[in-house]
Amino acid sequence: MLTEQERQFLEMLTKTPLPTDPMGLRKALESFAPMMNQNLPEIGAIHDDVEIRPGLKADVAVPKGNGPHPVVVYLHGGGWVAGSPKTHRKLAMQFAEAGFLTINVDYRLAPEHPFPAPLDDCIFAVKWAGENAKRWNGDASRLAVGGDSAGGNLTAATVTSLAAQTYSGAKPKAAILIYGVFDFPAVLKRSANKTAMEGMAKAYAGAAGYPANLEDPRISPIKAVKAGALPPCFVVCGTADELLPESNTIADALKRADIRHELHIFEDMPHGFLQMDNLAGCRDAQSKMFAFLRKTL
Repeated sequence: MLTEQERQFLEMLTKTPLPTDPMGLRKALESFAPMMNQNLPEIGAIHDDVEIRPGLKADVAVPKGNGPHPVVVYLHGGGWVAGSPKTHRKLAMQFAEAGFLTINVDYRLAPEHPFPAPLDDCIFAVKWAGENAKRWNGDASRLAVGGDSAGGNLTAATVTSLAAQTYSGAKPKAAILIYGVFDFPAVLKRSANKTAMEGMAKAYAGAAGYPANLEDPRISPIKAVKAGALPPCFVVCGTADELLPESNTIADALKRADIRHELHIFEDMPHGFLQMDNLAGCRDAQSKMFAFLRKTL
């Protein structure tokens, strides 16, 4: 049950919808960032703009204590065209506050860098984390990948892509899928704001391949779900989120593939609510998410 204060806050959100063009969305997320990043938690350290490779950086949030710390590679949301480690700074620091060395990846954005560039960055960052987490007392044998919205899509695509590769580094032991897009054709078919969703899909997929490449399992990772393709997954969404069917659909696919998972649906919670810790649903979801990681890693 929402409190009156929570209800008023959510009503305010519905009256200020985000723009969907790349430049407008970038400006909007940057303007929202100070509000989302209020009251940052106390952690061991934060290292900004750590170079992973030329053109690819990450912010590294270090827990208190000597470790070794389990590791989370975090992939921010923003419709594949916006967002950064700075827009998701507090959330990454909350992972660190909960005890996880968190590598918040600044992957390249569309439309300047369409698929597969953002995904390639995310895959590279996970492999890099496996080799470099020890610099901050991270234990890469306990490695998770997670992300919200577009980052949820990239998380699923990253872990399924890694599962199909042969490499000697650390393998993800858990995936955090926060109100993501997992089946682009299905989302476009049912979207109430088809113009906006098509714009983001075209930007990410790239004009040359759109719409045929939306069927690519690296873009619509629901198509890559099969036994052994993903580690245990935590799937979370709110009932006020247009992407709720996506979370239900991937949970069903995980069940069919016999992949251990948890599905958590929060009443009245909107898209983006895991960054709104003035809402009880956010705090509850984060608590369940961190508990899943602790028992899984």
